[in-house]
Amino acid sequence: MRDFGMGFAQFLAGQRWVARHRREYGLGLVPALITLVIYGAALVGVITWGGDVTETLTPFADGWPSPWLGLFRGALMVALIALAVLVAALTFTAVTLLIGSPFYDVISERVDRSVSPDGSAPESGLAWWVELWISVRDSARILVRAMLWAVLLFVLGFVPVIGQTVIPVLAVFVTGFFLTQELTSVALQRRGAHLNQQMAMLRSRKTVAWGFGAPLAAAFLIPVVAVFLMPGAVAGATLLSRQLLGEPTRV
Repeated sequence: MRDFGMGFAQFLAGQRWVARHRREYGLGLVPALITLVIYGAALVGVITWGGDVTETLTPFADGWPSPWLGLFRGALMVALIALAVLVAALTFTAVTLLIGSPFYDVISERVDRSVSPDGSAPESGLAWWVELWISVRDSARILVRAMLWAVLLFVLGFVPVIGQTVIPVLAVFVTGFFLTQELTSVALQRRGAHLNQQMAMLRSRKTVAWGFGAPLAAAFLIPVVAVFLMPGAVAGATLLSRQLLGEPTRV
């Protein structure tokens, strides 16, 4: 519980940091708003054409008597929307970071400078296009892993009792771990840590990662909330990265 509390404390510290730095907060809202519009349009599409999709996928049920046909396809429609929401929660941060990489790099660097005893911030020393390529490549790898987890959790959601109790909680923690990895990657990449190193670090401190990411994952179930928490999440992830690496931090 101590590690969980430490992770949650860094999440709150990040929100406090952007509250004191309004310019950076506004900067961090831009890519999150763009992603929200994209995901919102996608969700509207799922709701609009979901019925057609379920009919296409279940031709074997065309002859079923009423009300079983309607109940069956209605349940599939609800499941399809739930899957879309889960995928959105798992991938929102990765897509937002990909779109707003330059924005969040600036925020993370300014957090480092503001809390470093000597006012410095680590730099990767790589050209901007190399950093962008690494970010795109790592984001794609994380998105694939997140999608696999989304499908697995979606299937497990149909298991009686467990699917309605244990699986939603598990989904929050899985999403929270991915969120922590994606957010800390902004600061860790500037420190030269590649994806495998980042994952190994967080796996060795899973409780810390859950403490930071699980509350964020729960909040991200409401898309509009995700937008307003993103700048502080990036700031908090930078502070968390410093703590995990044992770097001195000025209060």
